Amino acid sequence: MNQQTKWDELSRRIAELCVRVPASAGPEVLARALSALASELVFREVLVRGGWYRLGGVVEADGVQLADDLEQWAGAELAARGDDISALCEDYAGRGLRATRLSGRTHYFVAASGPQATDFVQIEIEELQEVVCHALFAGDTVPTGIEELVDPRGGEGGCGAAARPLAAPFLALRRLTPIDAFVARMRAQKPEPQPIHRFIAAWGKSSAGAVTQFSNHWVLALREHLDRYRQPVLHAKPVAALNGDPPQFAAAFGMQGLALRDALARYDKAAGYPMAWFFHMLTTRSAPHALAAAVIDDLQADFHYLPDRDAAVVKDWLYQPYGF
Repeated sequence: MNQQTKWDELSRRIAELCVRVPASAGPEVLARALSALASELVFREVLVRGGWYRLGGVVEADGVQLADDLEQWAGAELAARGDDISALCEDYAGRGLRATRLSGRTHYFVAASGPQATDFVQIEIEELQEVVCHALFAGDTVPTGIEELVDPRGGEGGCGAAARPLAAPFLALRRLTPIDAFVARMRAQKPEPQPIHRFIAAWGKSSAGAVTQFSNHWVLALREHLDRYRQPVLHAKPVAALNGDPPQFAAAFGMQGLALRDALARYDKAAGYPMAWFFHMLTTRSAPHALAAAVIDDLQADFHYLPDRDAAVVKDWLYQPYGF
């Protein structure tokens, strides 16, 4: 069995697991079940990201499901009326139809597969709940287009606090990704390293990489689309595995010397690993970009508080900045 077949088979088994396991079971139960499916890997949840939704379907006033796909249903109904949205609204006025949304949270599970920063498997499992949302064809205002009809985005007809659950939450596999292979595919797309490659390389060269695994503190937000030539284009952005706000860098503008050294140390202690200020500077913005120049100014003034390996990482970024 080749590697891709192995991951495809594991993905299939995880998808089946998500159907069997109730969302109420909790992440620890799910992590154990995931690890049991892949005996050589030990999964743990490191991050939960919520606050997002997808369009759902259409329900009648009594809650009976009229359509599973709101956008598809609205498009077909509009096309049947010659794209006359006023006629569509008139035909369904007074029916009490409501849109639904799939309100979601993404659970990130990781398992180390080797010693390098990218040697880990990332699983994204969605916790979804369909909720009854805004009224369709209510009021005298005609939507300007189908987008405004299906997704008013928090306007007067939006869900808000009035959203009513239509069913119990459930789990669904979004994707399983061997990160080393994904990052390698990205590198093959372009001759020069992309920001994610430089970020991961900096981790490996720094004190952070010497004391802790990358996947203990980061996941990757992944995206893939087709370009105009129908070729896949991959994107990856590091996301700090923090269930809450990152530490805030408490320091006065222009701080130098001992005061700056102590402020960096406090930040790193709060984050739990060395050089956290640098990596959060590039991602969460909880540490200002000006820190990099201030640290190197201290170094050039013969005030050395960073190991040489970390100073080299900061210099490399200053000479050729990147960010996310």
